[in-house]
Amino acid sequence: MAGRETQFHGSGGLPRVNVEQFGRILTTFADITLLIDDQGVIAAIEVSPENRALGCLDHWRARNIRDFLAEESLEKFEARLGELASGKVDMVPAVELNHVDNANWEFPIRYMIHRASSDGSLLLTGRDMRHIAEVQEQLVRTQLALERDYEKYREFDTRYRVLLEASRDALILINGRSARIEDSNAEAAQILGISSEALSGASFAALFDTGRRGDLMELLANAIGTGRQRLTLSVPRTGRSVAVHPRQFRAAGETLILCRIDAEDGTALAHEDLASSLSGFFDSAADGIVFTDASGRIHHANDAFLSMGDLSAAREAEGRSLGEFLSRGGVDLKVLLENATRFGQMKLYATRLKPQFGSEFPVDVSTCRIGGEAGLRFGFVLRMAAGRELLRDGGGMPMRDDEARNAMDLVGTAPLKEIVAATTDVVERICIETAVELTNNNRVAAAEMLGLSRQSLYVKLRKYGILEREPAAGASADGKPGARPEE
Repeated sequence: MAGRETQFHGSGGLPRVNVEQFGRILTTFADITLLIDDQGVIAAIEVSPENRALGCLDHWRARNIRDFLAEESLEKFEARLGELASGKVDMVPAVELNHVDNANWEFPIRYMIHRASSDGSLLLTGRDMRHIAEVQEQLVRTQLALERDYEKYREFDTRYRVLLEASRDALILINGRSARIEDSNAEAAQILGISSEALSGASFAALFDTGRRGDLMELLANAIGTGRQRLTLSVPRTGRSVAVHPRQFRAAGETLILCRIDAEDGTALAHEDLASSLSGFFDSAADGIVFTDASGRIHHANDAFLSMGDLSAAREAEGRSLGEFLSRGGVDLKVLLENATRFGQMKLYATRLKPQFGSEFPVDVSTCRIGGEAGLRFGFVLRMAAGRELLRDGGGMPMRDDEARNAMDLVGTAPLKEIVAATTDVVERICIETAVELTNNNRVAAAEMLGLSRQSLYVKLRKYGILEREPAAGASADGKPGARPEE
């Protein structure tokens, strides 16, 4: 561009264009135009005013273009210079170069490189490729997101398949609109007497003999709508009757019905009848029935217990400790829970029930352990014991006749102080024996019940000769199976 005018030659020739007009054409045609010498030093630079995102690049002038190229672009740039230096061509194919500026700004430019003059100068006209790079980056991110979603879908599908096949219940998934089976497990195929492959896509109504095959979906809808959630149907392939328990839900805009199928044999009916009977017994029993967790907090209580505790509704009992309703509180509850945990059950534990508003009254409490270590629970039955004395074996509560007679014989022969002391010893021994018996020879619990320290209890046990007695079978003084009391 050293002269004042430039001649372009094409098919038939083009009119002569002056330098100023030619520069404007270049800036319109290209986003960036560079004129470099044979060493790569930038002699001139023009940035299109239509592309303001590139900013001002005047500081590139008189600098080598290689200073503004990313490392991976240097090799491509040198390769194109080598093709031009061979003299065989005046223009090389377009090349995409990544520019860097201030070490924190990188942008791609697609250049056409032209030989500008005989002294080795080159003209580079470039198009900004950032918008294409951004689109490519979005496509890559979208592809990665799709792959992650697909992997998550496969994970959930695998879990669903494993759960479906591992279930002991026969399960069938029906499309609510087409009434055809979308999925099922092996248990369902076995009960219906058909292969799993044949079940897929089959009409649900065709599997049963209802006399009104076309109305089976209507029967299912009625069962779901009325809350009965149960249909008894006949399977013609096996000749068996089955109970169908439908449950409707929506997923991704589709209405689906999940059906659990039970074979109506004697065992299933017996279990269902037993569950119904137990539920009725819990609601109507005359004795209080309570179910608690492992710590003794109430989960369920029947009406009889609510009446005994002066409670108006079950929610007033739920979440509270059963010990709040027992006269000795945590001591009673601990004895009941520990014995039921060790031996599975405990019968007729005598204590007093403490209502929310009324006076305390005596009750007999029986308890049993329910479930294993993971889901440990306890069931309690509380029966009113008012109007009768509680008789116990091996050291009962009432004072024996010979002990009362010995106390009366002391009258007139000993001061009242000595008579009272002797009687106090008798009562103290009876109380200690009763506490030991109530706790099933658990000395720690007995000490808590009597309000004594463990050491004081052992002193009194030794004093009255109770320490030498054999503990109950399977029990120990410290609440540990097989352990002997320590002095």
